[in-house]
Amino acid sequence: MKDEELILSARGGDKAAQTELLNKYSPLAKAISAGFFISGGTNEDLFQEGMVGLYSAIGGYDAASGVTFSTYAYRCIRNAVIDAVKKSHGAKYSALNNFVPIVEISDVRSLSDPEDELIRREQRGEFLQKISQILSAFEFKVTVMYLDGLGCAEISRSLNRSPKSVNNAIARSKSKLQKSYYTEQK
Repeated sequence: MKDEELILSARGGDKAAQTELLNKYSPLAKAISAGFFISGGTNEDLFQEGMVGLYSAIGGYDAASGVTFSTYAYRCIRNAVIDAVKKSHGAKYSALNNFVPIVEISDVRSLSDPEDELIRREQRGEFLQKISQILSAFEFKVTVMYLDGLGCAEISRSLNRSPKSVNNAIARSKSKLQKSYYTEQK
């Protein structure tokens, strides 16, 4: 079934169609949420916000708009994640100054293309090499584990460190990466 057919079925109450859409696009929500940092939260929290955005995309998509569902879903997921980041900081737009765009997805249509997956892996390798030069060894380990979806408690158990030291390492990493990102943009 095409996305549009699944959407119509899901709107008609077909739970299997809804589940199929949610499963199909959950990797997109995971990829988008991995590119952001939320104070006091985990990557899983942002992933869940992205899934809420995906759910609303199913209900709000209009095929007559001329936009593909994958593009519409990408926008809805990304907006939901950004809204969560903004809300976590309290001020209306302060989150725009406090998140680090770690991974940007350039083309939603190519999620299952093996060539694009290889390119993404190479880009991740280059990214990890670059941040290893910016961060301390401990900050790098914590950041990589965090980007892989582990929560602070899991990281602290795995590295046999206190949750506070893990949270502090994430905060330092975020600050260093932001500084590096904004320096490169100038």
